Amino acid sequence: AVLCVMSGNFVQRGEAAIMDKYTRAKHAVLAGADAVIELPTPFATANAELFAKGAVSLLSSIPAVDTLCFGAENADKLAFISAARYLNNEPKEVSDKIKTAVSSGVSYAKARAQAWAGFIPMEILANPNNILGLEYTRALLSVNANVSILPIARVGAGYNDNELQENFSSASAIRKGIAKGENIGDNLPNFVANDLPKGLENKLDLLEKHAILSKSTEEIKRVCDCTEGLENALKKAAELPETLVETLTSARYTSSRIRRITLQNLLNIEETLLRECLANPLYLRILAAKKERSDVLSALGESTLPIIARAHDENVLNDIAKLCFEKDQYAEKIHALLYNAPKDKTIFV
Repeated sequence: AVLCVMSGNFVQRGEAAIMDKYTRAKHAVLAGADAVIELPTPFATANAELFAKGAVSLLSSIPAVDTLCFGAENADKLAFISAARYLNNEPKEVSDKIKTAVSSGVSYAKARAQAWAGFIPMEILANPNNILGLEYTRALLSVNANVSILPIARVGAGYNDNELQENFSSASAIRKGIAKGENIGDNLPNFVANDLPKGLENKLDLLEKHAILSKSTEEIKRVCDCTEGLENALKKAAELPETLVETLTSARYTSSRIRRITLQNLLNIEETLLRECLANPLYLRILAAKKERSDVLSALGESTLPIIARAHDENVLNDIAKLCFEKDQYAEKIHALLYNAPKDKTIFV
C-alpha cells in the first residue's frame, strides 16, 4: 500500500499550492496512492529540518508504515544513512565553522554545506531534494523509528530548472508556464491538467505585505528563522513596490527563506508553536483515499494519533493539536482568497 503525506494549501517553498489540497490529494490517489494525509501547515511551511521532523512524527505513529520513500537526485540509500548518522552527532568544530560563516554574511544553507564538505559527499548537500531526504533520514534515526528509507531517483529537469521540458519538467518550470499561459499539458496527466487554473496572480505578496505592516517588529521576529534583525528589513521592504522576495533575497538570505518567513508571518505561525507541535501528539487528517482500500484506513486507525476525517473530529484533540488544526483551517481560508474555495471535499475516490 502507498500512503502519501502531502502539504496542504501552502508548501515548503513558501508559496501557495496552485490547487487546493483536496483536489491535489484526489490527483495523488488517481495516480496510484491508496490514501493521502495532510502534513500540518506549521510543518509544511517550515525549513527542511522541521518539515521532515513533522512528517516523520506522523508516519512513526502508524505501526504498518515500514518504508519512507522520497524523491532525490541521489538514490544511494547507504549514503543518506551514513550522512545522517554523522550529522546527528555533529562535531563542535563543524558547528563552530557554520556559526562563523553565517556571522560573516554567508547564508545558513551555504555555510552548512561548506562546513560539512569533506565529511559528507557534496552531491548529497548540493541539491534540494537530497537535503530534504537527508533530513527525513536524520529524523527517523533520532526517534529510532523502525522504518527504512527508499530514495527514488528523480528524472528529467532539475529542481531549480525554470524551462519547460518535453516530458518531465520541474515544479518551478510548470508554475512559471501556468503563470505565462503556456501549454504544459505534455508535462502532466490529463486528470491534473484539466483541473489547472487558467493563470496565476501574485496576490500572496500583497497579503504578506499587509501582515507585515499590521504587526510590530517584536511580533514578526517570533517567526521561525526570522533572525539577525531581518524583521526590520521586512518592515521597510513591505512599503516598496517590488515583491518582498525581490527586495530581500541576498547572499545571506535565500529566496526560499524569505518566502517561508513572510508566509508563516501571514499565517501567524510562530516558532514557539512549531516547537510545541513537535513536542506534542497531533493528528492524522485524511484528505483522500481509495474507496476499495478499507485495509489502509484500518491501518491508519491503528495509529497512536487521532484520525480527522469528518466534521467535529477535531474535538478530541489536545490543546496544542487544536491550535495546529486551526492553522490548517486558516490556511484554507487564505488559499480560497487566492484561488477560490475547493469545489469538492469528498475523501473517497
